[in-house]
Amino acid sequence: MLLHGFPQRASSWDLLAPLLHASGYRTLAPDQRGYSPRARPRGRFSYRMSQLTEDVVALIKAAEPRGHKVHVVGHDWGAAVAWTLAAARPDTVATLTALSVPHPAAFMRALFTSRQFLLSWYMYVFQLPWIPELLIRRLDPVAAPRVTERMAAGQTAAHLARDLEFLVSSGALTPALNWYRAMPFSTPSQLAEVTVPTLFINSDSDPALDRTSGEHARRYVTGPYTFHTLTGIGHWIPEQAAPEVAELLRVHLSSSLGGPSRGL
Repeated sequence: MLLHGFPQRASSWDLLAPLLHASGYRTLAPDQRGYSPRARPRGRFSYRMSQLTEDVVALIKAAEPRGHKVHVVGHDWGAAVAWTLAAARPDTVATLTALSVPHPAAFMRALFTSRQFLLSWYMYVFQLPWIPELLIRRLDPVAAPRVTERMAAGQTAAHLARDLEFLVSSGALTPALNWYRAMPFSTPSQLAEVTVPTLFINSDSDPALDRTSGEHARRYVTGPYTFHTLTGIGHWIPEQAAPEVAELLRVHLSSSLGGPSRGL
């Protein structure tokens, strides 16, 4: 189960998924709530973490995986969903792999004990009504590549233009921002410990996340845990380091109870 982040959609896994298929795994990469045109409820309360994780549970049930569990891989917001799902519903998760974003409790700890508070400035801006939508619609990656690349945490201008075009033209912009606007209404399940085998992959050139949050993540995993930092890679790990992630996943999944025979 491959869970994308903001401002991307399922296509962000296009480089990684074929490498997993070559190792014997099936993958399911949905456009998550708000990004999918037929799953776009109104209002920020519809984008609380409890709702986002239940969407994934429903997908798992619909897929009917062998053993009734899946390997869950999430990036950015998808990682936050994956952490929460693994903590709240370990009966559905064979292994967890989180890219870029650490356990929500580790992130909150770093938010108030490191420079993560400053790095997360955009999250505070996104809490405002309609102003973020106005600003994003006016962004021009071609005319102002330095500004827009910085706002997108190091993403290339071409990829940023691709993602902005999708958000604005498809009607997904406000629903995608509602993921952030629902953050104040999180539930205690987001802070629970994870018991399933866990791999956390971050990168040393991510301008949106401080390494401190990754170092804290181990505190919230009671099961087998592996932490790997990619060198010279920015925030967009699935696209920037697909071969490296595929190899780390191959080792992680094969060493757990759920190898290819337990995948989707």
